[in-house]
Amino acid sequence: MYRERASRLTGAVVWTNTPAGADAGTRPVLPDGCMDLLWSEGRLLVAGPDTRPYLPEGPARAWTGIRFFPGTAPGLLGVPAHELRDRRVELADLWPADRVRRLRERIGAAPDAATALEDVALDRAAATGAPDPLLRRLVECLEEGRAVSATAAELGVGARRLHRRCLGAFGYGPKTLARVLRLQRALALARSGVPYAETAARAGYADQPHLAREVRELAGRPLGELLGGGG
Repeated sequence: MYRERASRLTGAVVWTNTPAGADAGTRPVLPDGCMDLLWSEGRLLVAGPDTRPYLPEGPARAWTGIRFFPGTAPGLLGVPAHELRDRRVELADLWPADRVRRLRERIGAAPDAATALEDVALDRAAATGAPDPLLRRLVECLEEGRAVSATAAELGVGARRLHRRCLGAFGYGPKTLARVLRLQRALALARSGVPYAETAARAGYADQPHLAREVRELAGRPLGELLGGGG
């Protein structure tokens, strides 16, 4: 069973996922523009930004995570997002092993792993400072469905510079970020019961076939299958 709540860290979400039912662990994780810090069975991992669906391997297990607002995790972790694109890596591959060992012991001994993981993120945020407001504004504009070119002009950033900054912050360029955020808008609309044709128009697709192609490419499954399986 999946549960989430707003984090004490601005923009982040704390979540837990406990196996339940015959299909536990088989649902894909879809691209959402975010990165996550993960805890499971004594391990600390980082989920990089996805450009395709990720299907967890191995037996189903309980997970706890904190999902960071798009573009904020690289500053907290100290690693460019493009180095983690479509990857899940041990935190000890990014930070000193002794430091990660102490964090594992701290979380493992805590009465609530989710709160302990959130505390780790809050400590990092206090040490690294506020995220780049330009990147947050970029996400806000693209979430509203604005064009990349218009957004870049508003921010006063050239196309090449914006692309470089997006690689470090999101793991890919602004056009891919716009596609991922548009996918999430479409999924939210469709899950709320909006008809597919209207979903396509409101989310910013040219038409319903365009929506279908993008969902298949980014999510790996037809929209109806995603909704029917709760993906």
